[in-house]
Amino acid sequence: MKNAKRISIALFSLIIYAGFAMAQNPVIYPAKGQSNEKMEQDKFQCYGWAKESSGHDPMQAAPSSQQSNESGGVVRGGAKGAAGGAIIGAIAGDAGKGAAIGAASGAAVGGVRQRRRRNQQNQANQQVQQQHSAARSGYDRAYAACLEGRGYTVK
Repeated sequence: MKNAKRISIALFSLIIYAGFAMAQNPVIYPAKGQSNEKMEQDKFQCYGWAKESSGHDPMQAAPSSQQSNESGGVVRGGAKGAAGGAIIGAIAGDAGKGAAIGAASGAAVGGVRQRRRRNQQNQANQQVQQQHSAARSGYDRAYAACLEGRGYTVK
């Protein structure tokens, strides 16, 4: 039973992967009887032309926005708040209580800052992906136009 489940998962993964691979590469048919060698030459030349005209190279990895090092924002905020609270509490006569209040408020501020940075990072990542998608779309159109101009059917 476990083997059947593993085989099912493997087949499902293979089907999904094949679907992604097919979505990235168009189907090209030599409508005017071109040989495989001629088709490969034309595909290579159209790749270069589409890359040049669109400014996008699909062979390069998709860009990503850099990740910021945001670990510990709550802890750092809490530590800073505790230190400041201890100083204020010492002046007021109860350093421990001041430190506790400072730690709680510092942790809250650190958490807010951390969430704000995370939201900004997510927005930057979405913008980069949208730009990449638009560039890929321009490349795909140019590549298909080149091949169609050379007598191929592109789907």
